[in-house]
Amino acid sequence: MLAKLSVDQALMKAKSHAKKGEVVQAEELYQGILNKFSQNRRAQQGLADLNKIRHLDTVQDPPQQQANQLINLYKAGKFSLVVEQAQVLTKQYPKTFIFWNILGASTLQLGLLDEAITVFKKAISIKPNDAEAYSNLGNAFRLKGKFSESIDACKKALKLNPNNIHANFNMANTLKDLDKFDEAIKAYEKVIFINPDYYLAYNNMGNALKDSGKLDDAILAYKKAISLKPNYYVAYYNMGNVLESQEKFDQAIIAYDNAISINSNYAGSYTNKGNILKDQGKFDQATKAYKKALSLEPDHFNINLYMALVLQDQGKVEEAIDLFRKSISLNPNFVDTYLYLSLTLLQSGQIKAGLEEYEWRHKTEKGLSRQRYFQQPLWDGQVSLENKKLLLWCEQGIGDTMNWSSCLPLLTSRAKHVILECQEKLVPLLSRSFPNVEIRAEDRSSDAKREDFDLHLPMGSLYKHFIDEIIENDMAESYLVPDPKRVQFWKDRLSSVGKGPYIGLCWKSSDKSAYRLQHYPPICDWSPVLKIPDVTFINLQYTDYEDDIVKVQDEFGVTIHNFEDIDQYGDVDEVAALC
Repeated sequence: MLAKLSVDQALMKAKSHAKKGEVVQAEELYQGILNKFSQNRRAQQGLADLNKIRHLDTVQDPPQQQANQLINLYKAGKFSLVVEQAQVLTKQYPKTFIFWNILGASTLQLGLLDEAITVFKKAISIKPNDAEAYSNLGNAFRLKGKFSESIDACKKALKLNPNNIHANFNMANTLKDLDKFDEAIKAYEKVIFINPDYYLAYNNMGNALKDSGKLDDAILAYKKAISLKPNYYVAYYNMGNVLESQEKFDQAIIAYDNAISINSNYAGSYTNKGNILKDQGKFDQATKAYKKALSLEPDHFNINLYMALVLQDQGKVEEAIDLFRKSISLNPNFVDTYLYLSLTLLQSGQIKAGLEEYEWRHKTEKGLSRQRYFQQPLWDGQVSLENKKLLLWCEQGIGDTMNWSSCLPLLTSRAKHVILECQEKLVPLLSRSFPNVEIRAEDRSSDAKREDFDLHLPMGSLYKHFIDEIIENDMAESYLVPDPKRVQFWKDRLSSVGKGPYIGLCWKSSDKSAYRLQHYPPICDWSPVLKIPDVTFINLQYTDYEDDIVKVQDEFGVTIHNFEDIDQYGDVDEVAALC
């Protein structure tokens, strides 16, 4: 180091280390100077002063009672009091390792990460061969998000003591935070080998197993943690999360209830339980769970948002709107909340306000994935479309595209030419229905280079721009035109399977998420409909219908007629003719 510093610089740096109590570093600099300039008086004096400090350290050992008092306060969780007393004792006994180490541990518990890092470094300067101090430093670095520094500190601790349980545990936690799950799991296994009763290692290993997709193994790890510490609510909570992800909802609720029975003041257990109940359509129970969570954390963004959503599901739209707005005030950067607000405003009849907020859909994760990027500007609804070519593009499912296409005549009366790009299977039906519009299958391959239009608009913005005219026109007219020849074909064919009236049935979605499932009762619950006399039922279900049709026949003696030569999912034009 001396080769890089002048003698004066080295002396100044050594003096600085000495003032900070960093005796080892100061001694190295002074000794380096004397190795080259043995008569340097300032270096000699510096070493002499360091020896005095060391002598004072040996004669000023603190009473053991004071150390024990700090340790007892720390064990009692009185971290602020420990910090207050330890700061006094570190000034009185600046070279006493235990005071610095417990001061660092307490500042860490209080979340004062920068202070903890500084204090642990001081402790290490006093006792550079202490593995526990390096382990503590590694943990502080991890919580600070400085994972590389955390790994280095843990490695130093393990070099000093390979079986230091805390160093191994902190190393495992850091590896998990780095998404190195396999390495983390091995590190947790080493911790468990050192101490088979270390329940925290089983719990955290469960988290690593969960994140690596080994869900059954994760549950086993949580159960082991609970067997070692039956009142460890965190393991129950984590197990509930895994069971919920496995769609084992009843078991997940039991796990959350166990967590609540141990710690009734943890909002997360109520919140996640509420989420399951909400998705099951048990809105009153979900509301009760969310209310309890909010009583514990009234300004928690997610809980307010979930409560707003369940109120919306219950039709309590004004209460939901208030909570959505509160959620936005708590976290204005979560754009999905604006979209939820828009739908609830629409539900409450506040149409114009709802359509304005609906523009936020483009900034959601799903909206960004659907977004298209052109050189030409977005039509704002104000610029005249006279002599302009407008590209209209679909952005959601075929149901939305067909719904929004009702506005096409409002565009063709204003623009020189309208192009609609939609799902390919809608092209025949929409081309026939809107002969004044150029209907094309969606093609995103050359969006940035296209020159065949002047302005563009996503279909979901049509209502916003034409809402006044839509409201004024209260005499709705049909606008989709199926092939008349196919209509006649299906009329004749329907008469061959039975007498009318003919009732088309479609009873579930291809989306089988918990949220969707609550809106689609199983086919056996359709008994009141299926028992209506003197009607003929026709299958319009487009996916996963074979077993249900057989079940209806077996349980109710009712036939749902299915035409196997029609593709209910892909051939939309033919389905339109059948309808």
